[in-house]
Amino acid sequence: MDFGGFLDRVRTTAPLVQCITNFVTVNDCANMVLAAGGSPSMAEDIREAAEAAASAQALVCNLGAIDKVDSMIAAGRSANEYGRPVVLDPVAAGNTALRRSESARLLEAVRFAVIRGNASEIRALARQERAGSGVDVSAEDAVTAENLPRAVETARLLARRTGAVVAVSGATDIVTDGTRTMLLRNGCATMSRVTGSGCMLTALIGAFCGAEPQRPWEATCAAVAAMGVAGEQAEARRLASGTGNATFRTDMIDAVFNLTAEQLNGGVRFELYQG
Repeated sequence: MDFGGFLDRVRTTAPLVQCITNFVTVNDCANMVLAAGGSPSMAEDIREAAEAAASAQALVCNLGAIDKVDSMIAAGRSANEYGRPVVLDPVAAGNTALRRSESARLLEAVRFAVIRGNASEIRALARQERAGSGVDVSAEDAVTAENLPRAVETARLLARRTGAVVAVSGATDIVTDGTRTMLLRNGCATMSRVTGSGCMLTALIGAFCGAEPQRPWEATCAAVAAMGVAGEQAEARRLASGTGNATFRTDMIDAVFNLTAEQLNGGVRFELYQG
């Protein structure tokens, strides 16, 4: 697969990506879209969300903005009407009754092209039950050799039920459309020490899907690969300079900005899962 070709496509098309995301990560998500070559729109007010979605190439809905679900539904329905891909980040979807009910309402009201979350969030959506320990990734979310088959099957179940590509983020990333499943093994542990690294990845997926709306599985795989390779480059800089997670966040955005198609294709570690 030509992962770098999708990165080049983002840069040549500069898709407008509308992001309805939480206040903790809104700036980082906007900068991540810009770093990839897209153009961010952060329109979230219910009075303009649907109109903004009609002119965007992709829409990102982040459940961290739990108070904006009505805006997400209005924008999502508009994006569906105009054939724009909609990406869902079900932040802490299984942690409270409110999040369980609002995520269910979103899945019922909007047709999503991609759903990206950690393992506990994907389990919560697939089974509609309480799961996970909070917004940040925990030990429960680790995808290991032992639980990989179960994690893949849960993701496939959700993909088949919703018709969306499902991406599970972790030390091993899983991307499936219910039939095809790719495992990606890039990234580093420091990515989990930055608030919003998952939100930034979701925004990046929005940019890649906005550039290639007819190929959401491939676009999602390429976005996940780009984030992982960029994270490794940022980690190399952190270790060389002795800095911490705040500088790492900036270095990761910079790494996406400077990433070339050749570096992405040469650095990605992936396999098609046959289980």
